[in-house]
Amino acid sequence: MSSFTRTQCFSLATLLLLLTTNLHIADAQIGVCYGMMGNNLPSANEVVALYKSNNIRRMRLYDPNQAALQALRDSGIELILGVPNSDLQSLATNADNARNWVQRNVLNFWPSVRIKYIAVGNEVSPVGGAPTQWMAQYVLPATQNIYQAIRAQGLHDQIKVTTAIDTTLIGNSYPPSQGSFRSDVRSYLDPFIGYLVYAGAPLLVNVYPYFSHIGNPRDVSLSYALFTSPNIVAQDGQYGYQNLFDAMLDAVHAAIDNTKIGYVEVVVSESGWPSDGGSATSYDNARIYLDNLIRHVGRGTPRRPNKPTETYIFAMFDENQKSPEYEKHFGLFSANKQKKYPFGFGGERRWGVLGDEFNATSTVSLKSDM
Repeated sequence: MSSFTRTQCFSLATLLLLLTTNLHIADAQIGVCYGMMGNNLPSANEVVALYKSNNIRRMRLYDPNQAALQALRDSGIELILGVPNSDLQSLATNADNARNWVQRNVLNFWPSVRIKYIAVGNEVSPVGGAPTQWMAQYVLPATQNIYQAIRAQGLHDQIKVTTAIDTTLIGNSYPPSQGSFRSDVRSYLDPFIGYLVYAGAPLLVNVYPYFSHIGNPRDVSLSYALFTSPNIVAQDGQYGYQNLFDAMLDAVHAAIDNTKIGYVEVVVSESGWPSDGGSATSYDNARIYLDNLIRHVGRGTPRRPNKPTETYIFAMFDENQKSPEYEKHFGLFSANKQKKYPFGFGGERRWGVLGDEFNATSTVSLKSDM
């Protein structure tokens, strides 16, 4: 007979479960996007200090703001550094411009600023009528010129050069296994995917269940969008989907796979939920979505199980110069640096007593999505 009692075995099993969950959260690689479209935001030094004090170890910057880059020196924060859409043409048409951009915004700060990705453009769409349509022709050549400038310094294995797209480029998303890109964007995306395969770089994708829900609330339930559905909502062959985030992300995985160009990782470069200003916006909806997102992404998706999804929450602050109104309310923090929500980002645990839900109190809730 073992000397362990049933209570001791239960306690050990509980501890193992909590430690395993803790590791998943640590692996989840949560970052936060630092947008600056507000006239009342803290200084860059204060912002970096806020990231560090809240154990946020990854940041996305949308342009090479020099004050932010200076503040990031020796912070240990990993960075997605953005190339603004307005710079694409000059970087695409002149390799010297790309080399100068890399010198000014990368080499002048590396390695004290831990630049992980360079995102060349954000949500550029070649679709007719899109405001960024004219820019699409410049995304790949600008990316290649930046990549060559990075490669010339021997940094192409440490700093990956890519772009960020949104899910409007997906033509078919249901069922997720049949995900495919729109036929009118294939001539834009296929060569870019070929470049990503060559460079070993991920595709950055902005994934918003919020917009899918408000665009079709009849078929896309709020619980499915908020990770609170008690059961599988969509069965896709061997894959069962209990939340929309996984379904959207796996549709992107399938769309890439279905090009048959090669395997490309996906990083979720934005995801969030506004707390006010529009349909289905509320403090509780935003809190529930973000809390569940932070806890969920460490588990992977049905198509990529047990593979944590590197994910960046949009955004650090409420930004009062954005429009329409709901765009002002995506922040995790108010402009005065006050935290809007009670959860954390995988830092120190405050272990508590197990309750009815086989849970523990911590900076990140560990209870099941069920």
